[in-house]
Amino acid sequence: MANILLIGGSGFVSGTTAHQALAQGHNVWAITRGQRPLADGITPITVNRDDREAFSNAISSLNQTWDLVIDGIGYDSEDAQQDIAVFRDKTEHLIFISTDFVFDPAHRKFPQSEASNHYLEGTYGGKKRLCELELINGDTGTMNWSVVRPCHIYGPGSKLGCLPNHGRDDNLIEHMRAGKPLELIGGGHFLQQPILAKDLSNLMLSMLGNTKTYGEIFQAAGPEIIESREFYFIIADILGVDRPQINEIPVAEHLAAQPGHASFCCHRIYSLDKLNAVGASAPSTPVYDGLKSHVESLLS
Repeated sequence: MANILLIGGSGFVSGTTAHQALAQGHNVWAITRGQRPLADGITPITVNRDDREAFSNAISSLNQTWDLVIDGIGYDSEDAQQDIAVFRDKTEHLIFISTDFVFDPAHRKFPQSEASNHYLEGTYGGKKRLCELELINGDTGTMNWSVVRPCHIYGPGSKLGCLPNHGRDDNLIEHMRAGKPLELIGGGHFLQQPILAKDLSNLMLSMLGNTKTYGEIFQAAGPEIIESREFYFIIADILGVDRPQINEIPVAEHLAAQPGHASFCCHRIYSLDKLNAVGASAPSTPVYDGLKSHVESLLS
């Protein structure tokens, strides 16, 4: 049994992680703004992390240390600086959830390993990369750190859909049941490795006490490589409706209107060799099974 603190314990990934940690018998705390309820068994720490002074005071006032802290909402470099300043003497291990969007789409390899000389700047992925660099270059004291870079995360607790114009689409099930075509960038032919949130949570929890993961960055992708359009075809099969017609949105046209979507308009294929080498719990849920649980959660 370990003491685990989640920064953002009521969100999609953090909420899933809280559930898995409780199921494994751990003691769980969650930093939350108090706007959404937490699962039974979680000890709340109600504070807004953007209020830097209040956040620091809330943690320092507790006579508590944690075996593992997971930051599921850090976005700006100041968030990573805060993690170091506040938790360097409060935890043995901090895991920061980054993103596969750190990579420059124009310079990806297939499969892409953790190492690259080409990262994005000034975007969501670029900001996550700056957070990574804070941990790499910062004085973390006795606190060890790990970074995970998930690709598309899906599962109960999230909206459904993986690619614009039907990514995280509130109306996707209704749209598909009505037999309407889908509008997908590049016709939905981009390859990806979607990861079930439960698998990502178990992966991070398996790093607890694993010294081989300290000071390392890991790609966090699912076990299957599929075309994005296949993701939607599986949903149709689960719903028992005809597979939708796909109308192609030309990539150049879409990027002209949405230049920030470049990270969607590429193949997202990753090597899990490094993850497997350290003995962490590699994602294993087939996409069909994961999507079935996702769709059923929305229908219920």
